[in-house]
Amino acid sequence: MSREALTESTSRTVEDYLLSMYTLASEGRSVITARLAEALEVAPPTVTATLHRMTRDGLIQVQPNKEVVLTGAGQERAETMVRRHRLAERLLTDILGLDWADAHEEAHRFEHAISPKVEERILAVLGNPTTCPHGSPIPGSGVAVIPGAIILDQVHDGDRIIVDRISEAAENNRDLLGYFQRSGLVPGSEFEVAEVESSNSVILLRRGADTVPVGMRAAHDLWVRVLPRAAAA
Repeated sequence: MSREALTESTSRTVEDYLLSMYTLASEGRSVITARLAEALEVAPPTVTATLHRMTRDGLIQVQPNKEVVLTGAGQERAETMVRRHRLAERLLTDILGLDWADAHEEAHRFEHAISPKVEERILAVLGNPTTCPHGSPIPGSGVAVIPGAIILDQVHDGDRIIVDRISEAAENNRDLLGYFQRSGLVPGSEFEVAEVESSNSVILLRRGADTVPVGMRAAHDLWVRVLPRAAAA
């Protein structure tokens, strides 16, 4: 491998790590070696070696409790990567007509090649979107993140909910994304919680005459907002 190719490969690897760190932190999960290894599907020693390099380059700091945090420079670069990834997803679905469940994986294939000039044109063509197709906010879009979203497994019988976004972990699972799409579990859709069956590890959602079962494991990957009872009536 040439030095140029090696440098490009190293840069792509670091960008992948920054994207994963940003999304983990944005979902309230601590960034630790084990989680990064799972998210990136690499061995823990590989993660450790890359973290050493990123620490040297001033992109991250490793806390005494082993949690990884982004520095100012790391945060800025991470936001750039996340923005380009989510814009790529929008381009693929809104303009190219790619299936909702395929957009995440395909966006990873060319997000690294998006330059500032191309990013500017994508924004213009798309009309300055504020979220990716799966509901996650696009950094730098000016969207106000409204607090109060919870994971679906925290709801109760009788709650009226609206789907807020899909977790990044679920976006890596095409089969699960496909199920969410077929079941109408997409951002902005409303459901009633028919029953939380803890003993069977399933939540039954209802919309009109349709009942949608969601296993507790899958429910952990759906962020929703519970509508006020008065507003839901």
